[in-house]
Amino acid sequence: MILGESKDLNGDDSTTLDELLRRTAVRRPQGIALADPPHRETFTGGPPRQFTYLEADCAVTAIAARLRKLGLQTDTVVGIQLPNVCESVLAFLGVLRAGMIAAPMPLLWRRADASAALSRIGARVIITAARIGETDHCDLAMQVASDVFPIRYVCGFGDGLADGIVPFNDLLNEPSPELPELPPRDGPAAAHVAAVTWDVTPEGAFAVARSHAELIAGAYAPLLEGSMGSGSRILASCALGTFAGLAAQVVPWLLTGGTLCLHHAFDAEAFATQCDEHRCTAAVVPGTMAPALVEAGLLSQDTLKTVLALWRAPERLATTPSWRHPHARLVDLLTFGEVALLASRRDVIGRPDPLPAGDVMAPRGSAGAVLIAEVARSPAGTLALRGPMVPRHAFPPGAERLAAPHLKADFRGFVDTGYSCRHNHDGDTFVVTGPPPGLVTVGGYRFVMSDVEDTVRRAQDEARVTALPDALAGHRLAGIAADLDRTQAALAGSGVNPLLAGAFRETKPRAA
Repeated sequence: MILGESKDLNGDDSTTLDELLRRTAVRRPQGIALADPPHRETFTGGPPRQFTYLEADCAVTAIAARLRKLGLQTDTVVGIQLPNVCESVLAFLGVLRAGMIAAPMPLLWRRADASAALSRIGARVIITAARIGETDHCDLAMQVASDVFPIRYVCGFGDGLADGIVPFNDLLNEPSPELPELPPRDGPAAAHVAAVTWDVTPEGAFAVARSHAELIAGAYAPLLEGSMGSGSRILASCALGTFAGLAAQVVPWLLTGGTLCLHHAFDAEAFATQCDEHRCTAAVVPGTMAPALVEAGLLSQDTLKTVLALWRAPERLATTPSWRHPHARLVDLLTFGEVALLASRRDVIGRPDPLPAGDVMAPRGSAGAVLIAEVARSPAGTLALRGPMVPRHAFPPGAERLAAPHLKADFRGFVDTGYSCRHNHDGDTFVVTGPPPGLVTVGGYRFVMSDVEDTVRRAQDEARVTALPDALAGHRLAGIAADLDRTQAALAGSGVNPLLAGAFRETKPRAA
């Protein structure tokens, strides 16, 4: 599926993410491609695994073949809800090799969010795991499938799957699977939609579709600013289900042909073990955590050359302390929802580099730099972006004619991020000063606060919730209710994000 005109592509219009994997599998088949977190068994089934490029390529083909043998057609949308383990990356690439569209979902989405999102984009399959944390995600996926009529199959990794779940565990060990011949597709391969992620604006949540070319363009900023060369060993501690998670971690791994070390639900001991064992050269971490990780000695490995700090609340960058590290450079990654990912290396004394007005190049200030994006200030005083990574078309096609929220680009191709900004005329730069109104960020999740308040009131009429500033997560939700247990149970039963139910908890021990 191609959205809009393929003539908008920049660069090579034939290279897909799948082709990047195939090339490295031919070049270095025995090189380590993927590695699980050492504490994997604490949050999902199975011991830690790692895959060579040959093994990963075979597993991707096996996943693609099974999807096609289920009778699914080209451009079928496949929902994926998996933790940061090897299967997550293999499933994503397997969907692409099958000629389908991957739709990774946030891990804390439950029945309400997942059903609404997958229904809107016409998904026909869900791939998940038997257990993620304390939740049976296969059972959750079956509930979603009962809500969303087009979903025909639920596929699962893990042991002891219930009847009706298509097993995928056996696909990880197939030595030489065969992929049925795929029907030809119109237009350049890289122009086809590869992935769909979800954004949240004050109007509500909506799908954002990107082609292979746009995902690769998004990876250029972290790749070039971070000086990640061939064979980079990247420690990925941020969730993979967003544009930033893919463009800062998965796609740079494919471009460099190195090793992707996956980290889940931050664990200090596991993080240090992975850095040491795999001699990681780059680490992607939440921006607010980077200074604390240095202080704790978790970024002291002599092989570590680049730390990429992902800022999901870019307005907080201006207050960050200067970067101090004996040998690792810091690259700030500013993510504006699902619109774009901008990167800049800290200056020589560790201060953030200002965001230039107009063209943003990478690496900044270098000869031969490539265009990453163009930045402008809208008449409303908000930051607007366009460029090779910025999507321009609503998804699914025709969504722009409906009343529901959808991606909007103006006639010049600019997408308004909703972030307020100030223009410094002296240096011709922008400073991001505030998030879109009405939104709160809790870790990697964005909420429309009015929707949160309405959801809580529907669950328990007298309950109230507010958002409080949090040094690491951006905000945290805090609720009050006459009966906390009853409110928690009502919210959990309605199938909403567990962060809402978690807002209603005891703040001090109950009387004996």
